[in-house]
Amino acid sequence: MLGPAAVSLAVTRVGDGPVSYVFLHGLLGQGRNWSTIAKALLPASSLLVDLPNHGRSPWTADVSYEAMAGAVADLLTETQTSPVTLVGHSMGGKVAMLVALHHPALVARLAVVDISPADRNAMEFVRYLDAMLAIDLSRIATRADADAQLSSAAPDPVVRAFLLQGLQRTDAGWEWRPNLEGLRHGIARIGGWPSVDGTYDGPVLWLAGERSDYVTRDELPAMRTLFPRVRLVVVKGAGHWVHADQPEVVAATLRQWASATA
Repeated sequence: MLGPAAVSLAVTRVGDGPVSYVFLHGLLGQGRNWSTIAKALLPASSLLVDLPNHGRSPWTADVSYEAMAGAVADLLTETQTSPVTLVGHSMGGKVAMLVALHHPALVARLAVVDISPADRNAMEFVRYLDAMLAIDLSRIATRADADAQLSSAAPDPVVRAFLLQGLQRTDAGWEWRPNLEGLRHGIARIGGWPSVDGTYDGPVLWLAGERSDYVTRDELPAMRTLFPRVRLVVVKGAGHWVHADQPEVVAATLRQWASATA
């Protein structure tokens, strides 16, 4: 079912007291992907957000970055009394960039993880989405059955485990939490980057995985045009899922950077 025009996002809170960090996940993820990092940043409190069409948040007809950023901005406006450190990975990184550009008063500092403000070929995720949609959920008995059916499209067991976190068993049977059909229909927009004006003048940390090709130094001029105070840090030994590959490094880098720019 489609959610209402005003989307109330599901969140998970880590820690007590005023929120310092707000985390946004990537395509087919959910807020809890950031749990390890948020716990490492305690006693600072965090909100882990399920973006629209993911996790426990509503499904919507509009899967654009403008719509996602608007939903996050509404959440921050309604729940936070002071600007936060906004952290986003991949798709969530693009959402976070738009929030900072369009609603700078809500964002004290911005951390963008392994994504650039540029169009990107999303064929890898097209393959994943098509494989997930092809599974007849009425005919699987266990999660292992679904894992086996995804093995051709996603031979890496770590990637399959990531994709299968969105599969849940209910009283009515197995179902996907993410809006697979909506995301597949909107994949071109998700792979793209909207036309934007202006700049965000707050501090920006740009984390890139050493083994990932999602961020290149050729994209640094475009990043600096939008975010003049950007600092690029390449995390050794990390692929695209930087925070999963090197959680201790990511947590320490976020903590030190946030302290230095306070």
